[in-house]
Amino acid sequence: MSTLAVTATARSAKHEELSGPAKDFTLKSNSGKNIRLSDLRGRAVMINFWASWCGPCRQEMPLLDKLSQRYESAGFTLLGVNVDADKKLADKVLKEIPVSFPVLYDPTSKVSELYKVDVMPSTVLVDCDGNLNYLHRGYVPGDEKSYKSRIKKLLRSCN
Repeated sequence: MSTLAVTATARSAKHEELSGPAKDFTLKSNSGKNIRLSDLRGRAVMINFWASWCGPCRQEMPLLDKLSQRYESAGFTLLGVNVDADKKLADKVLKEIPVSFPVLYDPTSKVSELYKVDVMPSTVLVDCDGNLNYLHRGYVPGDEKSYKSRIKKLLRSCN
């Protein structure tokens, strides 16, 4: 898990355009239900990988929650994927910073490895056809403006 501790500033590319099919996965959510990415086909999806020890992750969570609430009815789904080995650590953060979007548990990091996540947080956008669109590594205040713009663009292409 040490590779996940890399900071975004140590990476050469903070933003990256992506293409090709998003790799499917199923993970248990904080509601107890299993969520499968392919079941969300037809919706624009943001997958946000985060960890309890990550300060920028905690900072962006309330902002992501606002985006989720604002665009959910337009066909947008946000999935938070926690990579902590112990889900109790994620649950503790969620008590401090409650969010309305589903949080999925990836305790073995299989999904974060599938998506080659090497920075916390990392955010992947998937279009309505289930194709990768965009990767954003790290978080600094203001990044949510870029997310908002990209979400709106994805939602326009869905209709």
